[in-house]
Amino acid sequence: MGYLVNLSIPQGSAMTPDGSSQADARHCPVPAVRGGIVSRPGLFERLGKAARVSQISAPAGSGKTFLLRSWLSESGLADSAARVTVHGGEQDAQQFWLSILDALRDTIPGSKLVRPLTGAPDLDGWAVVERLLEDLEPLEYPLWLVIDDVHELRSAEALAQLELLVLHAPADLRFLLVTRGDLRLRLHRLRLEGELTEIRAADLRFTLDEARALFEAAGVELPELALAALVQRTEGWAAGLRLAALSLAGHPDPERFAAEFSGSERTVAQYLLAEVLDHQSEPVRQLLLRTSMCERISGELADLLTGGSAGERILQDLEEVGAFVVALDARRSWFRYHPLFADLLQLELRRAEPAELAALHGAAAGWFAAHGYPVEAVRHAQAAQDWDLAGRLLSDHFLGLVLDGQGATAHDLLAGFPAEVVAGDPKLAVLMAADELFRRSLDAAGRHLARAEREMASVPADRRGRFQVNLAITRLMLAQRRGDLPAVVEEAQRLLAPGESADTAPPGRCQDLRALALVSLGTAELWALRANEAEGHLEQGVALARQIGRPWLGVSALAHGAWAASFRSFRLAAERYLQAIELAQEHGWAEEPVVAPAYAGLGAIRVWQMRLEEAETLLEHAERALRGEVEPAAGMVLHLARGMLELAHGRDGKAMTAFKAAERVAGLLVAAHPRSTPMRAHLLQTLVRLGETGRVEQALAGPDETGRGEMRNAVAALRLAQGDPRAATAALAPVLDGSASVTNLGWASQAFLLEAIARDALGDPVAAGRALEQALDLVEPDGAVFAFVLHPAPELLRRHARRGTAHAALIAEILDLTALPGGMGGGQPSMTRGGLGGIVPPRAMQPLSGSETRVLRFLPTYLPVPEIAGQLSVSVNTVRTHMRHVYEKLGVHSRAEAVEQARTLGLLAPSSRGP
Repeated sequence: MGYLVNLSIPQGSAMTPDGSSQADARHCPVPAVRGGIVSRPGLFERLGKAARVSQISAPAGSGKTFLLRSWLSESGLADSAARVTVHGGEQDAQQFWLSILDALRDTIPGSKLVRPLTGAPDLDGWAVVERLLEDLEPLEYPLWLVIDDVHELRSAEALAQLELLVLHAPADLRFLLVTRGDLRLRLHRLRLEGELTEIRAADLRFTLDEARALFEAAGVELPELALAALVQRTEGWAAGLRLAALSLAGHPDPERFAAEFSGSERTVAQYLLAEVLDHQSEPVRQLLLRTSMCERISGELADLLTGGSAGERILQDLEEVGAFVVALDARRSWFRYHPLFADLLQLELRRAEPAELAALHGAAAGWFAAHGYPVEAVRHAQAAQDWDLAGRLLSDHFLGLVLDGQGATAHDLLAGFPAEVVAGDPKLAVLMAADELFRRSLDAAGRHLARAEREMASVPADRRGRFQVNLAITRLMLAQRRGDLPAVVEEAQRLLAPGESADTAPPGRCQDLRALALVSLGTAELWALRANEAEGHLEQGVALARQIGRPWLGVSALAHGAWAASFRSFRLAAERYLQAIELAQEHGWAEEPVVAPAYAGLGAIRVWQMRLEEAETLLEHAERALRGEVEPAAGMVLHLARGMLELAHGRDGKAMTAFKAAERVAGLLVAAHPRSTPMRAHLLQTLVRLGETGRVEQALAGPDETGRGEMRNAVAALRLAQGDPRAATAALAPVLDGSASVTNLGWASQAFLLEAIARDALGDPVAAGRALEQALDLVEPDGAVFAFVLHPAPELLRRHARRGTAHAALIAEILDLTALPGGMGGGQPSMTRGGLGGIVPPRAMQPLSGSETRVLRFLPTYLPVPEIAGQLSVSVNTVRTHMRHVYEKLGVHSRAEAVEQARTLGLLAPSSRGP
């Protein structure tokens, strides 16, 4: 079945956008598009399953009439459908009912039942309906009565009679009522009884695929982006798309035409004028024109712009009759116009009242500002060229926009000021600095900020307090981006001081400033490695952001709070990173810089856990969201995580490139960031893996960086590579006794692992076993096994497993991760990690999930099921369920068979490595 576009009509005929001919529909003539079918099976299916009464309600040109004609024809129902069109402003009830009778008698079922009737002066419509109900009572087969343009039926008596027929007709009489607006019939009863099907404008909108078929039928090819823009601009309105297709046929530059297509285009304007605007009374026409410059309109605002008093009622009436007016809320208090209709209205307004435009925009700016809608207020002030008002409004609300995640909107508003206006206003210079911080360049932000500080004296006295608050906020954010810790602390503490900004901050902004200061201070404390203080301030920031309804700030606080939590627990940090990501996604900020640190931080944790596919996805998200030059700290974390990922894959050269990129980004900071030390340590260990020990020695000969544990780990790796395990233990001693701190437990586990390798090389198996057990103790809770992949020690792990350990399952997993064909893996195929930590076996079988994989790791230990459940923090039933799934996927029936099969497939280490 398809939605047939009228493509083959006699020469000289004209076709309207609604699908009916010019002669019978009284629409603007539109030339026919030729050849092809646009399939709309979804709508045909709905009509086929429709209830006894269907109402198709949509504006002119939505394709209502032709949809019905196509469906009836395609469904083979044309001979069982009586079709009546109500003529414009129909007042004659008798004529209406005679048309109904004649149409019914023209059908096969109706010709046998409906008696003929001749018009007469005393013919009563009520009597006609009663007679019609009586005639149709014996109806045994479905009969459709299609009444088109029911909105044109102006006779209240005829409407009441139609209602009687609809409510009391036999079940096999089906009604298809076509209208531009909701009918004044009591259809609510049918709706409640499930006997009413409603198809509205949204249902009739053309999809991208349907629009593509329409244009192909017209012989017009458009690039996908241009076609999508056209569908968006027309909002899928059938007439708009058909008119565009007609105009585009043979056009020399179809892409440009599609990009510029609007309601002022000649054919569209003619159609909308004839079908909508010319039908309105003068007061309604005036309201439409004088409110057309607003993206949305309320009754109160309409009254202000027109000097009237019935704006809301008029707008509601226009929406009801399908005059391209759309209600935006359930209360029907806010409205907008269809974009093409708005284009036409604005064109007519410029023609009719060009001198009034500035005054209308100015009045709208004042109204929106007074009612708490700053974005629209600024736009209308700019349209009125009232730059002083626009600048004051944006200065007052810029912080709120940023903290609402509307940084892109704030940027667009700033772009609406002429360059000479920005150059002469220090208030705007501060905002330009803040905008550069979020979008472009730290250096440019610094220049704008310096100019604003120099020109502070030119700010009017009554504006200076708020100007200084904006100045302080921008200084704080710039210092945070640059890693200028003393400046961050100074500005944050000033904003947190009681009453410091209460008199100068915009109304209701004190809590915003406090939340921003808490997050900034917590971040600064992180850079100083004061994790406990940082976590406390960031938790306060999260709570306050939630309390004052600033989720954008909450995302930032959660992301940095997760970093603070990672000092003590990867699992807790991952939970907080996920909370930040989910909050950002909930508000549509999945690709915004504010969430980039969460993606990068969680990606790094997933590398520590060797969940590499998931890490790859997260780091790709971070790369898309991040603007490295204005977020150097987050950029460094991203490159650091990328380098770790390359190391985990054994791509040491690419890892080196990533660490070098992290080093370059770190150069944008005014002071060393705490992540700089892990980055340097990774870089040096990568050089060791590449055999560049001489370069590592040269790097270590510079300023002493061994006060940090990560660098001592790098020195130990170097000494082990040089065959000097005793020097390695000397380097590691301060890390192991806690005097040289490390960033997280992953680095701590690496230190104990390197110590175990060194002690084993020195022939001290007891000390080696003790250090290895401590390394495994640190790794077990969070599964952070990256160090064991970076520094593989399979023989040491096997011996440790045989001697007895609390981590037999973990050792088996580590051995599998480090297995290589023909080497440590005993010739068994190696495995790959699934996106959620699951294992994909190297044969055609259903992959094991992450949970099933974790249970599988415990099977060789032969721990009882309750103990496995305790180790995994899940219920006994859960473990048994996973074991059953493992058995099914491996094709076995017992635990022993599962272990043997898993070892055969390379999912577990061979038995020679077992405990």
